[in-house]
Amino acid sequence: SLVRVSSHFCSVMGFEEMLSRVWDSQPRVIKFPRRHLRFSSSNGLRRQKRDWVIPPINVPENSRGPFPHMLVRIRSDQDKDVGIRYSITGAGADQPPSGIYNIDPISGNMFVTQPLDREERASFHLRAHAVDMNGNQVENPIDLYIYVIDMNDNRPEFHNQVYNGSVAEGSKPGSSVMQVTATDSDDSTTANGMVRYRILSQTPHSPIPNMFTINSETGDIVTVAAGLDREKVSQYTIIVQATDMEGNLNFGLSNTATALISITDINDNPPELTVRTFSGEVPENKVNVVVTNLTVVDRDQPHSPNWNAVYRIVSGDPTGHFTIRTNPITNEGMLTVVKPVDFEMNRAFMLTVVVSNQAHLASGIQSSLQSTAGVTISVQDVNEPPVFPVNPKVIRFEEGVPAGTTLTVFAAQDPDHFIHQIVRYSKLSDPANWLKINRTNGQITTMALLDRESTYVKNNVYEATFLAFDNGSPQASGTGTLQIYLIDVNDNAPVLVPKEAQVCERARPNSKINITASDADADPNVGPFVFELPTFPVSVRRNWTISRLSGDYAQLRLRIPYLEADVYEFPIIVSDSGNPPLSNRSMIRVKVCPCDDNGDCSATGAVAAAGLGTGAIIAILICIIILLSMVLLFVVWMKRREKERQAKPLLIDPEDDVRDNILKYDEEGGGEEDQDYDLSQLQQPESLDHIINKPTGVRRVDERPVVAESQYPVRPSIPHPGDIGDFINDGLRAADNDPTAPPYDSLLVFDYEGSGSTTGSISSLNSTSSGDQDYDYLNDWGPRFKKLADLYGGGDDD
Repeated sequence: SLVRVSSHFCSVMGFEEMLSRVWDSQPRVIKFPRRHLRFSSSNGLRRQKRDWVIPPINVPENSRGPFPHMLVRIRSDQDKDVGIRYSITGAGADQPPSGIYNIDPISGNMFVTQPLDREERASFHLRAHAVDMNGNQVENPIDLYIYVIDMNDNRPEFHNQVYNGSVAEGSKPGSSVMQVTATDSDDSTTANGMVRYRILSQTPHSPIPNMFTINSETGDIVTVAAGLDREKVSQYTIIVQATDMEGNLNFGLSNTATALISITDINDNPPELTVRTFSGEVPENKVNVVVTNLTVVDRDQPHSPNWNAVYRIVSGDPTGHFTIRTNPITNEGMLTVVKPVDFEMNRAFMLTVVVSNQAHLASGIQSSLQSTAGVTISVQDVNEPPVFPVNPKVIRFEEGVPAGTTLTVFAAQDPDHFIHQIVRYSKLSDPANWLKINRTNGQITTMALLDRESTYVKNNVYEATFLAFDNGSPQASGTGTLQIYLIDVNDNAPVLVPKEAQVCERARPNSKINITASDADADPNVGPFVFELPTFPVSVRRNWTISRLSGDYAQLRLRIPYLEADVYEFPIIVSDSGNPPLSNRSMIRVKVCPCDDNGDCSATGAVAAAGLGTGAIIAILICIIILLSMVLLFVVWMKRREKERQAKPLLIDPEDDVRDNILKYDEEGGGEEDQDYDLSQLQQPESLDHIINKPTGVRRVDERPVVAESQYPVRPSIPHPGDIGDFINDGLRAADNDPTAPPYDSLLVFDYEGSGSTTGSISSLNSTSSGDQDYDYLNDWGPRFKKLADLYGGGDDD
């Protein structure tokens, strides 16, 4: 049987109820019309088709799905006898825009696959077909009409964002000033597209705040009071609001525009455009580009309000793509693009431009026909970058979702409808490297766990940007921002704050420790916190008690009257309010110390609490005093030493002084033996006679002199406060006059062996040589080899 829909379906029920019934009700079954049989007197039975009407299918726009969504079921009565295959044809099915509707060929269920936009297409006309398994038509095609139900999803748009108008000073109430016009892309036959106007504000308020009013339906602005005075106020700024839903501020969508009303002076010469037609061209998507210059002549006084030209576009630009700025020097009108033009929407514009002075013509002066001209503008096509429909796109996910989770599909659209181009995707900015995007379809998946507590997350939002680029020439690209709002989960245990504190060794009313906790999570996975003392070790609960102050704070006190001063470290169990809650065993370090009358820990008590006794403190103080004394003595000794050094002559003959000499080492010559140098001065002397015979004060030996050692002063066993300086000076004097004290002022030469040696070959010391070796000659080498002589020279082996 045929299910019919009443023609007054939309008018008898509310809009929201209608959408609910249309979209959520049980999809109806549409059957192919039966072929009725009737008798004929001549030839028996004859087929006759019955006329019938399929009720329209209503689909609301901007539906959130889920998709695909079943609309109706197409069924043939012959499906009981033969196998039937169903299909649909028409715009939206197999014709552009294709893929919006499809049908299950077996069950006949018809689906819509995506949200619809009434402003893009308000209705669809499809045809349903039924064929048998061999492709033979078993039913005549039926027409299906699908209507997209309008929703209030478009704001009113003013034709111009800024309207320029003027009114003569002294005008009477009711004088027309200007008209503002806004259009709504929604259905104009419903409240969704019915626009009403009102004035929000007027600046300035002189002489009264409401000098103008606006017709709520037409947008005409007129004066409502006398007193317009250009010398006092030369211009008014009116903020006009346009609201759909017949001006209902609770349900309607609004937009605003600015109306600039100039109060003009007397003017008796209108401006005149030099030609009747101007032309220019502009590339799409460009702004602040001058299309053409409109030239004008005016016989009024130059650079006065009666001479300055004001240009207005009166027709041909309903969406406000262009504006005309006046050159203040030449008085030319610069036709400029202020809103990007789209080649795919408008390939050319035919504008009608009107020019007038800043001051209206005086009463009785007729305006010239040459103040109006036409402007032809050609739009140049350029490759436009892909555009993300929702930018930024915001999604919500719980933190901690595993890697490989699909978050969303972030796809872009190519505005170049006349050119088929492929769009590809890449990642542009991903601070934590959590995401990856499918190069072909823009699907976003995770590569790592999403952590709300990460430093890359700001105010629970992680932000990443992606790039969409086409294969045009030149290549164009657009960026899109994805904002992931991370819902907190309880994955961080609370931490005790503070970790260190101090308390008096004797329990007092003001001897207490306030503690709290910090938790990286957010509400409700943080406070109120629960603080507990563990049962082990037993001494914790025996010595300490903890009490709750508020949801986030607790108080720690001594349970016993007295606790020895020391540093105590024990655990406290802190739990948050998550579901399930997380606990943490945090250690607190408490210094128990003696306190003064005010309950403050004294300095001595603090040191004692740190583990230092009275003896240790005294030892530290004595060490500090000794160290300072040694530093003072060293400074005094250095100054005295410096004075004596400046008073004494050099200990080396000027002839033997090797300082300040230039020695050249990079020239070996023909060998050591062919150099005419006296190298004996650098060799080990065989005797010290020639040195001992030198004048007094000049010494040069390579070893410690064999003389009686000097006697150093001995400090008395009982120190006296006044003898420390004398004792140090006596010691310094004895050290300076001691010839056996190092250094010996000797020049030791190691890079020359001499022409011969008093000892045998060192190779005789080879451990692989055989026979006995005599080391008695080591005794002749001086005191430096005495140890070797004792070890190897003389005596028989045991």
